[in-house]
This record gives sequence, structure tokens and C-alpha cells, in this order.
Amino acid sequence: MTDAGATDEQAARLRNKVVDDLVADGTIASPAVEAAMRRVPRELFAPGAELSAVYHPWNGLVTKRDVGGRSLSSLSAPQAQAHMLEQARIEPGMNVLEVGSGGMNAAYLAELVGPSGRVVTVDIDEFVTGRAARFLAQAGYPDVHVVLADAEAGVAEFAPFDRVLVTVGAWDIPPAWRDQLVEGGRLVVPLQVMGLMRTVAFEKASDLLVSDSAKQFGFVPMQGAGAHHSFELPLAGGAVTLIFDEGAPADPAALACVLDSEPLVVDSGAGLRMGEPWATMQMWLATALPGFCRLSVDGERNEAATRPLPSRAIGFAVVQAGSAAYVVTRRLDGGDFTLDVYAHGPNAAGLAVTVAEQVRIWDRDHRGGPGPRYLVVSAATPDAELPAGDRVIDKIHSRIVLSWPRPADSLTGQDTAHQPLPL
Repeated sequence: MTDAGATDEQAARLRNKVVDDLVADGTIASPAVEAAMRRVPRELFAPGAELSAVYHPWNGLVTKRDVGGRSLSSLSAPQAQAHMLEQARIEPGMNVLEVGSGGMNAAYLAELVGPSGRVVTVDIDEFVTGRAARFLAQAGYPDVHVVLADAEAGVAEFAPFDRVLVTVGAWDIPPAWRDQLVEGGRLVVPLQVMGLMRTVAFEKASDLLVSDSAKQFGFVPMQGAGAHHSFELPLAGGAVTLIFDEGAPADPAALACVLDSEPLVVDSGAGLRMGEPWATMQMWLATALPGFCRLSVDGERNEAATRPLPSRAIGFAVVQAGSAAYVVTRRLDGGDFTLDVYAHGPNAAGLAVTVAEQVRIWDRDHRGGPGPRYLVVSAATPDAELPAGDRVIDKIHSRIVLSWPRPADSLTGQDTAHQPLPL
């Protein structure tokens, strides 16, 4: 056997293995998605990469970085791609728009829509679209329409679409994505809300987008008109950075030395089992508490800091009235964890109690549940016409209503499917 033949055989073996694993864990549920992922040679879209990396089920591959090393384009992990394809519910003959053009996902879409369907993939980066067009042709998918354009405007030339799949992180949902979608069509998008990204599947109902499933994944951010820049506040000599996704705090200067004080520690009374995800806890606190932000720790600088943050601090914080609080996991005998709230600043005691109370509410009412429902309306929608919900997040083009199920309505599972919000 030639070296090329041996490599092809190894790739096929790894491809089938990753699909077997994704079927076994429930990520792949439909025969159509399974067949597409077994058929498309993923390695053709990542030339030069090790096959073990190409077919790692949970890791993506960066294909382009900026001068600072930030990822601009990537080949998403098989698990993320499979989950989004399942969320999209694509059928033969459909007209599908993909936002973000790695090429790999467009090949899967081409398999799913078949010869009677159409796939359009759009990206703002000429390097990305050039690679995608070349790899798609080499892999046997020359009929995919590769468009170089800012995806904020969609692709009106080929609209309307039965499905729109966004494969980059979006801070907002531009009107074109909704307007170019047929009634009852589905939009699957990695949506960033309060700094937390969830791959959300929406169905179009008139001028509304109503979610029916969501799961935590990470994607490279949008470029072009849809790009969003968070406000970053470095503290403790750069050892800690607070990242505010929806705008700067009212008085950033009041937080300059907030971590210099001794923390006040409150046991929330809630805990986590070994290996248990906490995605819904993060989203609940982001929904319930004003001042929610992400927390990033530079390991080396933190170790050298006068008062380093605990190593088990979870990556978010709550900032209110010149004080800051964050949650730390504390290991118990047996390997499980309890959740402590650390708070600094003039109102540390009150803020610690507030955050701990919300952690307990999550533990009591939403732990193991499906997470919130998302409903997207136009930014012009007045408050009086908004559907009921627990939190409204205002973007540039849209207003996002988050509604948590009441405890009696909670389903089993973490970030799973949920029932549409009543209209």
C-alpha cells in the first residue's frame, strides 16, 4: 500500500471513530447527519494538520490568526458541527445559507440538501473564501456557492433561505438573517449574551425568532459590521481583567483597587458534583444580577500579585457599587465541590449575600434544567409589546428576551432542548 493509501485508510478509520463516538454520546441523532459526517473527508479542509488533531471530537483547528495571535478563522470541532447540524433539521432540497466559510461545514450541508438543494456560504475574508472554494472543489462539492461579502447583510441574491447557519460568534442578530429566512425557517447561531456564548436554534414566527434549543460552545467572533468589542478593565496590575460585554460599568475608576482588600467569603450552601457542568448557573447569574461580567486571570501575574485570586475562581464576576464578587469552587472530601462567594470592596458583605442567594436559587430551581428560552424581536419593539420574560438584553438590531422555566416545568439535562416560548 502506498503512503497516500495508508493515510487515506487512517483518515477513514479516524473519521468513522469520531462519528461512532458522537452517535454514542447522543450528539448525532439522525441518520442523515451521521451519513454526511462519515462521507465528507475532513482532512481535505485542513491540509498539513495531523490527522489526530483533525479528527479530535471536541477540539477545533485554527486556520488564520491576526498579528496578535487571536483566532480569526477556524475549523470547528466535529462535536460542535454535528450539534448545529442536528439543531438545523436540514432536509433534501432546501436552500441553506452558511455564515462563515471554512468549507468543511458547507460540504456537510451539501450532503444534507442533496442535488436538488442549494448551499450558499458567505465570508468577509478573501483568504477564507479562497480556501473554502478550493477545498470544496477538491472534495467534490463544486456546486456550493462561495460568496465574498459582509455577512451582516446576508446574501439577498439567493434568498429566501430555508435555513441559516452561523458558524461565527454573533453579538447581535442583524435584520437580514431574519428577513431572508422563510416563515417557519430555522436560524442556528452562536449568540453571545452577557459575554456567554450559546449555540441557539431559532424558528421564525412572523417577525419573531423563538428558540427551541441551546448549548454552550465557543466560536471565533464576527468580523465586519457585526463585530463587537467588549470593555476590558484590568485590575491588580493586569493579573485580573473584568470583561463587560454589554457596556462599561458606571464608574470604572471606583474598581481600580477593589481586589486589594481582603475578601469576605460566604458559603452559598450549593455545590457541584465532580464533572458537572455549570453553564446554566453562569447564565442564571447573568440574567438575575446587574453588573455581570467575565473574569479572566493571568496565571503568572496572579501568582506574583500581593493578593492573588484563588485558583478555582470560576470565570465570571458581579460588579455593583464599587464592589466585586465571584464564585470559587472548594473541593470537599470525596471529590465534589462547594460554591463559595468571594467579595471585595465597600459593599462586600451585601454583594456576597446577594450572589450567594442567586446561586441557591439556581441550585433549587434550575440545576439540571434546560436553561432559558430566547425570543428575539426588533430593536424598535417598545417595552409594552415585549413578551413576558425574566430579562431583556438590548442589542443594536434586536431585543432578546430571556425567560427561565418555572421549577415545575424544568426538564432533565444541561442546555438541552426546550419548549418554545408561548407567543
